[in-house]
Amino acid sequence: MSDTTHEYNRAADQKRLQFITDAVTSRFAPGAKILDVGCGNGVISRHLGSKGFNVLGIDVSAPSIARANELNRSANTRFEVKSAEELVAAGESFDVVICSEVLEHLQDPDALLRVLYQSLKDEGILVVTVPNGNGPRELLVTRPVLAMRENNGWAWKLIVKLKKSMGYSGTTVQSAADNLDHVQFFSRKDLSRMSAGNRFRIVQFGKANFVEDVFPFSFFTKKVPALQRLDCKLADVLPAGMTGGFFTVWEKHK
Repeated sequence: MSDTTHEYNRAADQKRLQFITDAVTSRFAPGAKILDVGCGNGVISRHLGSKGFNVLGIDVSAPSIARANELNRSANTRFEVKSAEELVAAGESFDVVICSEVLEHLQDPDALLRVLYQSLKDEGILVVTVPNGNGPRELLVTRPVLAMRENNGWAWKLIVKLKKSMGYSGTTVQSAADNLDHVQFFSRKDLSRMSAGNRFRIVQFGKANFVEDVFPFSFFTKKVPALQRLDCKLADVLPAGMTGGFFTVWEKHK
């Protein structure tokens, strides 16, 4: 990906950003109104703002919004500490709503989707990206680590020491929020049921990567970007259940 109006280094993150960008630019002209819900540090918002779209990024994490504002150089991109419910109450509506890597962190994702339905114009699109709850990373990394933390035994204490020794802060390029736990694990069928249950339909589907962020593969792929790109291409030809994440475009069900 040659476009440099973003801060992503990982191929999987770049692939997700490209999917979102293509979904927007193939349907709407510059000037369209975009809402980036749970925008984190604003990487996606600023990228779309650089394409001429009017973007509002919102997040309930004040540190994330502070970082987004610090990095923002686009006059048509703004960031606010605000909930989606507040926007609905104010009567704002958007051509595009982006909900990228957000739903897996929510105790009640359906509640947010009901709000986003009200925020979206009738002919608009909702772009949703989530990890595959049964994919390699969630099965082999996320779930075991969460279980070890819950038990708080020697294995978890060892992981904490290793993370500290490696300078891991818990934040990411995507977000400066303190808590990035995954509390939902979605399959492709879960997404289909959830979209239909909230008066949407999925009209476009894409895949993230395969195993590049699963140890021990991550030890090598982190150092060799070409391996990351190869892994992303591999995901495209493997069954959907084997991908690390889902990229989707939703429309209101007419």
